[in-house]
Order: sequence, then C-alpha cells, then structure tokens
Amino acid sequence: MIAIEHLTRDYGEGRGIFDLSFEVKKGEVFGYLGPNGAGKTTTIRHLMGFLKSKRGTCAIDGLDCFKQAAEIKEFLGYLPGEIAFFDSMTGVEFLNFMAEMRGMKDRAKMEKLIRFFDLNPKGKIRKMSKGTKQKLGLVSAFMHDPGVLILDEPTSGLDPLMQNRFIRLIQNEKKKGTTILMSSHSFEEVERTCDRVGIIRAGKLAALDSVASLKAERHKIYQVSFATAKEAGDFAARCTGTRLLREHPQLVEVRVAGRMDSFLKMLTGYHVMALDTVSQDLEDIFMQYYGGKHHA
Repeated sequence: MIAIEHLTRDYGEGRGIFDLSFEVKKGEVFGYLGPNGAGKTTTIRHLMGFLKSKRGTCAIDGLDCFKQAAEIKEFLGYLPGEIAFFDSMTGVEFLNFMAEMRGMKDRAKMEKLIRFFDLNPKGKIRKMSKGTKQKLGLVSAFMHDPGVLILDEPTSGLDPLMQNRFIRLIQNEKKKGTTILMSSHSFEEVERTCDRVGIIRAGKLAALDSVASLKAERHKIYQVSFATAKEAGDFAARCTGTRLLREHPQLVEVRVAGRMDSFLKMLTGYHVMALDTVSQDLEDIFMQYYGGKHHA
C-alpha cells in the first residue's frame, strides 16, 4: 500500500535520508521510530508530496506521491508534526472548512470524534492550548474515514488519558483494515498498536521487523545478588556487559544476549543469593540501536 524504494534526499553534513526502502502493507499499522533529526519527518513530507525525491521513489496504492498527490489526498488522512491552522478561525469553522474541502456531506464521524476526544472546538484556534490543537488535528485527520493515515507524532501535547483514547482509536481503525504509518516517541503507543516497526538512525534504516520479533531478539537483563560486595565487584570486573548497582553494592546487573549457558558458567564458584530478571520494553530495544551494539 505504501512503498518507499531507495529514497534519498541529502541536505549535506550527514543530514537527510539515504537509500531508504520499506513498505507498509494494506491494513498494517507501521511504527516509524527515531530521535529528532533522524529523518522521520523528511520521509513523511515525501509521502505527502511536499518534497520531490532527489533519488528513488515513493508511492501510495501504486500512485506516485509527488506526481499524483492530489489523487492520493482523496483517500488519505494526515496529521503533521507541526500543524498550521488558520488562527483567526474557530475550531468549528476549521473543521467545517476541511469537511467542505473534502466534499463531506455526512458529518456524523466528525461529531463522534469531537465527543471521543472531549474537544470543545468553539473557541478561536489562536487561543487554544497545544493539546486542544492536537485534538483538532486528529479529528480533521480521521473524520472522513480515510483508507490510509499518515500521522507524525500524533500524541504530542496530549495528556495520558487522551493518549489512551488515541490508542483505542488506532486499534479500532486497525480492525477496519485502515493502513497506518505513524512516527512516534511513545513506545507504549507503538507496542500496543503497531504490527511492524522501522527504526531510522541518521537517515538510514537501522532496523525493520515486527514488534514481536524485535522484542524476542532483545537482550535479557538479570540482577544477581551476591553474598558479599567483594564477590559482586569481582564478578563485575570479570564479566563483560555488567553494571554494578551503586545503591546496592552486592547487586550486579547483567545484560545477556543469546543463550545463558556461558553466563551461568561464569557464576559457578560464587555465592549467589538471588537471580532475578529485569523487564525490558521496546524503549530499551530502541536504545540498543542508538547506544548499544548497533551504535556506529
């Protein structure tokens, strides 16, 4: 449904996106992760037809994103990272304007979304908070029942309650078969909604896999409690990938990749009082690509 092939845009000094290739399948929710400046928004701007690629192609439902942008927008919902509103309008005027632009005769979905997000759209947009503007943008992106959604940091500015409501909305859209690409800094959001994840680093794809596979490949982290601080210090000095917990001198935290056999053998001869696992979420996995074994 969304196809990016060898997409390149070089801004110089290592900034831009370079030979980027991935696809988002029909009905899939795809999480696009990376820190600020990694290339997420540049990718999305190409998909929206705002930028023409220097090299490579991007298409949605077989339509060229730059040449056939007008056709794509007929079935696309979009939420930019920085929403440009007509500040002199009220929220109601803005939503009605967008509905008329799209030829929407039935406004029932719009009204339902307004209630869902507890949005009061009657005031002037220029006086609205960041969170209220974000809700307004979400209603506009979803209200015409698009078959494809592109969302750039969709929960930015939302409080935890509204973030949870957004996750519910994505889960409902997923059941309907909507194709969704969303960039995000919220790892809980990605874990709870996405089928696959692409991790971008310095304009290049660092990882592309299902959420389940990425989590399965994660390093296992254990806390080992020794009988004495001396034993803990000795083990920490011998074992790579360990961290001595300063607040508890008898504890050592160990990061283990792959099989545990060699790690357990290293514990032989020590007085181990306890061995506990430490849970690791998608955020920990993400950091492996930015500060761990994948960092170059």
